[in-house]
Order: sequence, then C-alpha cells, then structure tokens
Amino acid sequence: MRGCDPGRVSGNGSRPGDVLVRVGGVVFAVGAVATLITVIPLFIGADPLPTAAYVVSMLMGVGFLIAGAGLVRSIGHQRRADRAAQARSAR
Repeated sequence: MRGCDPGRVSGNGSRPGDVLVRVGGVVFAVGAVATLITVIPLFIGADPLPTAAYVVSMLMGVGFLIAGAGLVRSIGHQRRADRAAQARSAR
C-alpha cells in the first residue's frame, strides 16, 4: 500500500526535512570524530593539534543545528498536513 501514507512527498518515502536531518547527522559525526582526535593529544601529553583541527571539531554544533532545522521543517510539514486533513474531514 504505497500510496496510503499522506505524509509522503515523493515515491521514495522522504519528507521535507529528512535530507537536512541526514546531512546534519553526518556533519555532527564528522565533528564528533574531530573532537575525539583533538582531545587525545591532551590526554597522552603530546603537543596540541593545530587550530584548524579545533575548528573542524566545531562541526559538531553545526551538524546539530542543521539536523534541528530539518526537524523543525518536518514538524511544520506534518502540522500543515494534519490541518488539511482536518479541514477535509470537517466538510
């Protein structure tokens, strides 16, 4: 029953905001790995990494914001779909 889900936008089942959530997750993961890599030298007593490594670790927050924007977009789409469904059923 492929056509029964009113929240689907395209045939592959993706909704508005799904791509942002996925991209945000990937960016967050890259930032998390970079954070781990930049913290390891501090624990083993080695020289700290260059500033660029710390800048890359800031991607963790950026990824979180991107995923949050995708979530907000998805919530907005679902609310509009629910209101449209209620308006149709009220007729």
